[in-house]
Amino acid sequence: MGNAELLSIHVHPVKAFRGLAPREAVVEPWGLAGDRRWVLIDDGGKVVTQRQQPRLALAAAELVPGGVRLCGPGLEPLIVPVPEAAGTVTLDIFGNKVEGVLAGESAHAWCSAYLGVPARLVHMDDPATRRPVDPDYALPGETVSFADACPLLLTSAASLDALNSLIAEDGPAEEGPLPMNRFRPNVVVGGTAPWAEDHWRGIAVGEVEFRVAKMCGRCVVTTTDQDTAERGREPLRTLGRHRRIGGSLVFGQHLVPRSLGTIRVGDPVRVLE
Repeated sequence: MGNAELLSIHVHPVKAFRGLAPREAVVEPWGLAGDRRWVLIDDGGKVVTQRQQPRLALAAAELVPGGVRLCGPGLEPLIVPVPEAAGTVTLDIFGNKVEGVLAGESAHAWCSAYLGVPARLVHMDDPATRRPVDPDYALPGETVSFADACPLLLTSAASLDALNSLIAEDGPAEEGPLPMNRFRPNVVVGGTAPWAEDHWRGIAVGEVEFRVAKMCGRCVVTTTDQDTAERGREPLRTLGRHRRIGGSLVFGQHLVPRSLGTIRVGDPVRVLE
């Protein structure tokens, strides 16, 4: 694995919206700078993602100084400033209660108009204290943004190629090959053997070290075409036949930073353990 390298970086300012692909990113304890610090909630306080609203795949959020810029089909773009932390609201993210700060009314109106149902936009003001990493896989003091379980998600190009081969072998290939954006990773690694990441426990990307915390169990979001918001059966059908591990359909690995710094496309990737 001497030639492994970082192929791409992906930052999703608003959870479930289309992501950005910068050439470099700052690694913070709770994830890449700017990644998933915003999230939508419904009128009951539950987090809204592509699981419930696949149309979120067609909305985009860009980082701008002091906030984010929301874009979506049929609506004028809206710049949303980071709200002042005057008070918090409790939201429910996969059964866990987390505090966040509501954006302004114009942001709620934009998101509600886009989805056609009431929605509010929430910002995580203090990721150092708001939400611990999944306790089954965390070390003391580790925290995470509004990402699913851990600060970063890693996938590999070789594993996607292998999965697409399995999709083609298993039946009609009208849904394949799938692009990597179905899996919404933060970092994509090249130059490895397929599924090599299953066995990693620690890696370095450039000079930044990460603990490999757990495999990533996949959900219905992976069946959502990120360019059309239409759903199919893949990759869950094929993952269910070939990648059922510990009761989950697995693709990718969750990472927790062990050190901080900047990662860049082209950085070497080394297995530490």
